[in-house]
Amino acid sequence: MKLWLMLIVVPAAVGILMLMNSGSDSYLELSAPDAQRLSVAGELTLIDIRTPEEWRQTGVAQGAKLVNMVHPGGADGFVSEILKRVDGDADAPIGLICRTGNRTTQIQRLLVSRGLSQVYNITEGMVGSSAGPGWIKRGLPLDLYE
Repeated sequence: MKLWLMLIVVPAAVGILMLMNSGSDSYLELSAPDAQRLSVAGELTLIDIRTPEEWRQTGVAQGAKLVNMVHPGGADGFVSEILKRVDGDADAPIGLICRTGNRTTQIQRLLVSRGLSQVYNITEGMVGSSAGPGWIKRGLPLDLYE
């Protein structure tokens, strides 16, 4: 094969393989009980990305850091706020929780695209989804939000 053709084909093939391997199966997930256990053990920073109104309605997972995803600084401000919660360590394990796991799926992708390497999605969320019954129905500990 001619050199000029290899210079085109090889990088294109590598790019296609990278795209094939970047699907949703490469994202990390945790059940609510596993997230709670890791958080209590100090091995995971649990972050609730819902709004203050939602925190008031249901309470929050015990020990969770609260970072409203509707951030006045937009995506950049939100990512900066998340990094503050882990002392700037982009490799720190983070567990994201929302109501049903839908918003955390989107936020997980954002954070991973911004270089955070251990972002876990608690896919059942606070109130449950097809992934599981949720933090509240499982009877996991809650803190009140006022």
